[in-house]
Amino acid sequence: MATTNILLREDIESLGGRGDIVRVRAGYARNYLLPRKLAVEATASNVRQIEQERAALLRREARERGGAEAQAAEMSKLRLNFERRVGEHGILYGSVTSMDITEAMKQQGYEVDRRRVILREPIKEAGDFTVQVRLHREVSIDIPVTVTPEGGARTAKAAEPVETPETAAPSEAATE
Repeated sequence: MATTNILLREDIESLGGRGDIVRVRAGYARNYLLPRKLAVEATASNVRQIEQERAALLRREARERGGAEAQAAEMSKLRLNFERRVGEHGILYGSVTSMDITEAMKQQGYEVDRRRVILREPIKEAGDFTVQVRLHREVSIDIPVTVTPEGGARTAKAAEPVETPETAAPSEAATE
């Protein structure tokens, strides 16, 4: 397999951080990383240039982290509520996705990229959930998300009273 050394210009979760030199497959570098300007070839001149930029990069990183911590402090009081149509067993007809969460946050004045919302799979049932939002590589916040059925906190199943032998009317038991 042909591999190449590249110098990362952005943090890539599966590879490394900004300024790291990593070895990747040539096709991945040529077709994905280089066209998107996420990395450059690790030549001697590029390495020297990045080393010169490293001090500026560290200052920028500290500034970004400070901004992310301030945003996390602001967002600590954030609660998201979604009202969705629900079937008989509490399962949603649709789902609540990371895009829905970022739209709700945008309506409350917080601009976050949807890729920063860590959601293993879309929320597909009513209830209370905690969703992690990664504001920075080192700063993340947990946001409580509540999904309620449309029209209130009842589901079609919960609206019907369930009759058990203990809750049956005493007059019916006496007539047997």
